[in-house]
Amino acid sequence: MNFSIKIDQKTWQKYMAVHVKGRAALCNPFINKGSAFSSRERNELGLLGLLPAHITRMEDQLQRNYENFQGLASDLEKFKHLEGLHDRNETLFYRFLMDHLEETVPIVYTPTVGEVCQKFSHIYQRARGLYIGYDQKDRIEEILKNFYFQHPAVIVVTDGERILGLGDQGADGMGIPIGKLCLYTLGAGISPYSTLPILLDVGTDNDERRNDPLYLGLRQKRIRGEQYQDFVDAFVEAVDRVFPDVLLQWEDFLKANAIKQLGRFRDKLCTFNDDIQGTGSAFLAFIYKALQDLERPMRENRMLIAGAGAAAHGIAGMMVAALQEEGLSLAESQKHIWMVDSKGLVTTARRNLEAFKATYARDVDEVAGYRCENREKITLAEVIANARPTILVGTSATAGLFDQTVVERMAEMNERPIILPVSNPTSKCECLPQDAIRWSGGRAIVATGSPFDPVEYNGQKYKIGQCNNFFIFPGIGLGVTVGHIRRLTDNMFLAAAKALASKLPAGSTEHGSVSPEIASIREYSHAVACEVIRCAVSEGHADADILVNLEGTVRQAMWYPEYLPVRFEK
Repeated sequence: MNFSIKIDQKTWQKYMAVHVKGRAALCNPFINKGSAFSSRERNELGLLGLLPAHITRMEDQLQRNYENFQGLASDLEKFKHLEGLHDRNETLFYRFLMDHLEETVPIVYTPTVGEVCQKFSHIYQRARGLYIGYDQKDRIEEILKNFYFQHPAVIVVTDGERILGLGDQGADGMGIPIGKLCLYTLGAGISPYSTLPILLDVGTDNDERRNDPLYLGLRQKRIRGEQYQDFVDAFVEAVDRVFPDVLLQWEDFLKANAIKQLGRFRDKLCTFNDDIQGTGSAFLAFIYKALQDLERPMRENRMLIAGAGAAAHGIAGMMVAALQEEGLSLAESQKHIWMVDSKGLVTTARRNLEAFKATYARDVDEVAGYRCENREKITLAEVIANARPTILVGTSATAGLFDQTVVERMAEMNERPIILPVSNPTSKCECLPQDAIRWSGGRAIVATGSPFDPVEYNGQKYKIGQCNNFFIFPGIGLGVTVGHIRRLTDNMFLAAAKALASKLPAGSTEHGSVSPEIASIREYSHAVACEVIRCAVSEGHADADILVNLEGTVRQAMWYPEYLPVRFEK
């Protein structure tokens, strides 16, 4: 990897020991400081004449990049500018993001990352992470060992089949693991020297991708069935051998595969699915705080979920866990949840229901009492009128699904309806926040998956909250890394939700919504990490020694983007 972080025994200061000189040092983004290399470093690393004469402060480099960033017209152009910086200078890239969090997080991840994935093969500049093709299924371990860092802390892997609400993007889905790991570093200080994005390329059923002459992935239909599972099994076995202590995160897999892989491997290595568990935990943190503000007990709520994908699976599961904590049985808790998909309300009258939907299917006898036009397909608005939910969640990736009738019915049933159109990207959001506020007469508590500007209504400004995984998964990664957690359990995600909720301001729903502040993301991640570690110790998945000065240990482990002195070592 051409460098290592060491401690000067005299001063006890960290420094970077590098093993390359000249242009090789300038081309390595983990080493490169550009014009900020000092005189000593320029002499020692053979950089004389390769840089302009003036030695620049990091602050000046940041200003130069911000001027260029502001001058770009589109979010995609801003993304390409930031990726160029990422490829040149890892430290400066993260410092730039940290200094401009609210402007840059929507660029490096949602909503811009959706467009990035759709155009990935056309804007591709430099490889990052690992691409493991089905045609390389017998060489997976060799590929993993080819990564330039020997001990990654976090792997984010996707097969590109269900990218956000955009569907199958094939190898172009690599934009998701890259962006996700940026947020691990940005949000929780997971060192960029220890993050590994991986794309499992098993082909794509997206004809547009396969027929695109610039497409970078395997140009074949997706491998499915036993062949697919054998490939995934081989990948996991190789990861367990090569990186036995790594945290493996599954990202944007098709719902059936997402649920299957999580169940298959969660007791064999430290792994989780962010679309399921991360989404559920972030959602629950929002609900905890909103209900606290409303002084409404959890057990008095009824939830209607529109959409039955991986996110719905996670949200429903976390809601059930929270209800059980309040003393309800599993069966009673599950009855607090209704689910609507493209065929209407999920009921036991349907044949061949998958296990997840069957769990929340409403009894035929119950539905017989509903007032509706067609009992074979009970609509979203009809379910609201009959079930009288207090919380409406959108994970359908269907823009406009929460229309005026739906929102008005929620407002008729509830003084303060909680409406959460959380599908990403923004173009797939079930309802625009301004419409939810207006149609509810300003009474709805609204949160989305991507950031939205505040809404003006009747002279009042309403903040729009975010049920975004970004407020959960970085802290999970930090907790696993610092606590050497061996397994992740649902209780740890419940603990994470409570930790995040405890950091959110009280009374924030008075005019709008619970709204985590992106500027406070590292404080949230610190709290989440500490609670996850405590939970892991209590369950026997981490050693109790870590609890000594836990908060200080976690904080000290968070990487901060600053230039270290560089020394050449042979």
